[in-house]
Amino acid sequence: MADLMTLGLDAAAGGVFGIIGTAFGRVAGFFERRDAYRQEKARWEHEYRLHELNMKSREQESRIELELANQVGSWSGLKASIEADAAIGRASKWVINVLRLVRPSLTFSLWLITAGIFVQTQNQSIVEAAVFAATASTLWWFGDRAPKPSYGLSRQ
Repeated sequence: MADLMTLGLDAAAGGVFGIIGTAFGRVAGFFERRDAYRQEKARWEHEYRLHELNMKSREQESRIELELANQVGSWSGLKASIEADAAIGRASKWVINVLRLVRPSLTFSLWLITAGIFVQTQNQSIVEAAVFAATASTLWWFGDRAPKPSYGLSRQ
């Protein structure tokens, strides 16, 4: 009977240790899942930050492309203006002189109108718009008319 008693105690002890081992396994599994969740959360946050950076990068690229397109369009307009000016061809001297006076006359008139608006109106936004228009037209018409420096290089 002693052997039966020992066998029963061994079975009971094995069962208790089995239950304790299962409990430790469950506790360890809890900590493993918690660590896995933390790691997954950190990965999600990292991916989210990368996504935000990619969006900002694409937005900046789009803005640069838009500015470049505006710049190209501006230069194309200036080129067309200069080519139209050069395409006058052969005409009498007084016709060419009158044509050459159009821009200065329009600019002077625009600045006179701007001065009149400045004196007459009390609305700041109207004054700002008139000054902007006068400045933009002056720079558009005369901004790139100066002779280009050669820097000692001869044209061939």
